[in-house]
Amino acid sequence: MNHKKYALTVFSLTMITVGSVDSIRNLPATALFGSQLIAFFILGAIFFLIPAALVSAELASGWATQGGIYIWVKEAFGKKVGFFAIWLQWIENVIWYPTILSFVAGTIGYLFNPALADNPWFLWGVIVSLFWAATFINLRGMSASASFSNICTISGLLLPMGLIIGLGAAWIADGNPIAIKLDLASVIPNLTDRSMWVSLTAIMLSFCGIEIATVHANDVHNPQQAFPRALIYSVCIILSTLILGSLAIAIVLPATDINLVAGIMQAFAAFFARYHLSILMPVVALMLVLGGFGGVSNWIIAPTKGLLVAAADGHLSANFRTVNRHGAPVVLLLGQAIIVTILSTLFLFMPSVNGSYWLLTALAAQLYMLMYLLMFLAAIKLRIVAPDRPRAFQIPGGFLGICIVAFIGIIGVVTTLIVSLMPPSGINVGNISRYETTLIGGFILMCLPPFIVRNVQNPVSAITNDY
Repeated sequence: MNHKKYALTVFSLTMITVGSVDSIRNLPATALFGSQLIAFFILGAIFFLIPAALVSAELASGWATQGGIYIWVKEAFGKKVGFFAIWLQWIENVIWYPTILSFVAGTIGYLFNPALADNPWFLWGVIVSLFWAATFINLRGMSASASFSNICTISGLLLPMGLIIGLGAAWIADGNPIAIKLDLASVIPNLTDRSMWVSLTAIMLSFCGIEIATVHANDVHNPQQAFPRALIYSVCIILSTLILGSLAIAIVLPATDINLVAGIMQAFAAFFARYHLSILMPVVALMLVLGGFGGVSNWIIAPTKGLLVAAADGHLSANFRTVNRHGAPVVLLLGQAIIVTILSTLFLFMPSVNGSYWLLTALAAQLYMLMYLLMFLAAIKLRIVAPDRPRAFQIPGGFLGICIVAFIGIIGVVTTLIVSLMPPSGINVGNISRYETTLIGGFILMCLPPFIVRNVQNPVSAITNDY
């Protein structure tokens, strides 16, 4: 009889999944598209969120070792492609950091002076300062990191998300004017409208990260039943909070007035002004700042450790494999901070803060979608080359089942890669040709390092510890 004690319940697995994907930061970007965002969120769940969750759960339960996407793609297509996949996950997160920290900076600025949320120099200074602070925290280690993470999730995500949804419901119930139409004709998307398809970029990026949570598939009892249940609960929570939260902003703020950096604070300010609760603005700002900073602090080390596994497999020189006495990869973390500092200068050179934010969002989405493409293909390949590999969770339907799920996900990925090249009509991105050239050039530049770097040393099995 198996008396193994499992670390996670279905509830715990659901909370981990929701915490890995759900984010209040994405709400202003998706609120831009009004009532039609409902249909696009549902399409995004069908063609990406659910397939990504199912596929990554199977891969994580079959290859439950540190390294995640690197191990999965390596087993399917070899070390070089595996390194490319983990590089995409790492560099995507590096590009994501300025967007989440610009949200934190905009929240801080809006509290003192709303004009600061549109001041690129202020945003750049706060982004860089906060990221270097988070880097040094991770270099020294945090003994109370789990408690800190829980506090940030509850105070910085669940409470403000629930509050803004509640305020939106109260706004409608009280008969206040709303900035969008909620009739059936308005909710059904116009699929011929190019600007509507652009919304998929922000929506799909808001669904990314679910592969991080599925590494826990082996820690739950009877994963073949538990994970689908947790997935259903998670998708319902993620969809409902993202849709209702986005709509709460859309009903109170016209699309032309939404600031992608400070949109949450704009919405809270409008709600609080109506209900004479403006005294709560500093409290909300503190919660959002804590949640945003906590999210960066939690994520700053995870993809880097995945890259460290690849480095230890011989892809990078010994310098990149160096860790300090806390187990933190020093060179990788410092290099990451330098890249974030450089990327954040986009806020200084783009014609608008919204334009800078969207460019980074589109670039991050492209890189992450390419990684997911490799993941879907790896899942199919591994069913062919390792059909007898024990998998605690396996997509039903045999080989045909995983092909159907993976191909549905591939459709969503390819569609997002295409529409992410299109600039949104309501955001000032400057000259369209320059914007598209910058985006394509940035994508190529970010993809090149794995092909340029060639480690001349033999692969090593251990990580050196020189600190």
